[in-house]
Amino acid sequence: MARNIQSLERAAAMLRLLAGGERRLGLSDIASALGLAKGTAHGILRTLQAEGFVEQDAASGRYQLGAELLRLGNSYLDVHELRARALVWTDDLARSSGEAVYLGVLHQQGVLIVHHVFRPDDSRQVLEVGAMQPLHSTALGKVITAYDPVAHSEVVDTERKEFTAKTVCELGEFEAVLDLTRARGYAADVEETWEGVASVAAPIHDRHRMPVGAVGITGAVERVCKADEEGALRPELIAAVRDCARAVSRDLGASRF
Repeated sequence: MARNIQSLERAAAMLRLLAGGERRLGLSDIASALGLAKGTAHGILRTLQAEGFVEQDAASGRYQLGAELLRLGNSYLDVHELRARALVWTDDLARSSGEAVYLGVLHQQGVLIVHHVFRPDDSRQVLEVGAMQPLHSTALGKVITAYDPVAHSEVVDTERKEFTAKTVCELGEFEAVLDLTRARGYAADVEETWEGVASVAAPIHDRHRMPVGAVGITGAVERVCKADEEGALRPELIAAVRDCARAVSRDLGASRF
């Protein structure tokens, strides 16, 4: 019979310990609770910290669960389930807005498009399911980054490419954009990624209030934005996108919508 790997058992026990009881624990507390030498406990914690599963508070030196566990925890929500829950609502959004609708999730250092509803007209369009969009410049990406700490870390730790003259790349300005996104519940992209194209997106949450993706519309600036106010999105489109995101979130069990 195969023997269990002791170091993995200890790491698992450490994560369970941090998941219950006090929010943060010191090295001595962890070592004592698990019956480990401090050196052994510190070595495991250092490895878990390097992988993002554990974080250390700079002021107190105590440890807590890390943001990488959010990514793993959300993986139980199968992308196909998210897409299935969103099918009816995204179709309705495309019809009401007259624009293409995209459903995206965090994947590596970008937004993976998992569902795409064509703009309801006779124009030639290309299916973009499986395409990747940047986190820092697109409406989908900004929304995910604003609510998901893992996505936020990805953006902060990587170079933010300038796609157009309107792309926000400086970190301080970008953080201000995220604050605004959280305050109003949606994100905008007006020619920040593609010239002549504007987007608006809102977050989708599950029953644990965890961010699991975003939904948004994309179209020509002259259709998505107000004619009398440069760069301002049409309020009825913002409302339609937010309503769609709320509807999908409700179907996933979110109770605060």
